[in-house]
Amino acid sequence: MERMGTRSATELLQLPVRLHGIRLGQPVDVLLDPAEWRALGFVVLCGDESLRFLAFAAVTPRDDALELASAFLLLEDLGFYRERSRSLRTVLGGPVGEGGSELGELRDLLIGPDGSVEALVVEGGEGVRQVRPSGLTVGAAHVPTA
Repeated sequence: MERMGTRSATELLQLPVRLHGIRLGQPVDVLLDPAEWRALGFVVLCGDESLRFLAFAAVTPRDDALELASAFLLLEDLGFYRERSRSLRTVLGGPVGEGGSELGELRDLLIGPDGSVEALVVEGGEGVRQVRPSGLTVGAAHVPTA
């Protein structure tokens, strides 16, 4: 299986989390760095119905799954990571602005293989378009240039 290129965050949320082909859970959210446009990891609903944190750097995103090298990479202290990040689910649908003008609503993120957000998918007066994230605000949050 090939490693992924740039993928949409909502597509990544559709992929199961697997270890050696065994399904361990399903991502339900992407946690984002609050200071730069980068995916920190996933909130994963595991087979035992618990929610755990999975660092983006700990997975190998494939076409059909988020592959793990060890089940120990699913971390139990989800609250720690939620307190230090922004949830994709909370910013989706929020207004995207640049320099005081609104570009539209956030519909998705395009995430590179290293977790960097390469583009925001914004729906506005010009239809749906991809915009570079540098200097943009989503809702009231400003994310500086990385």
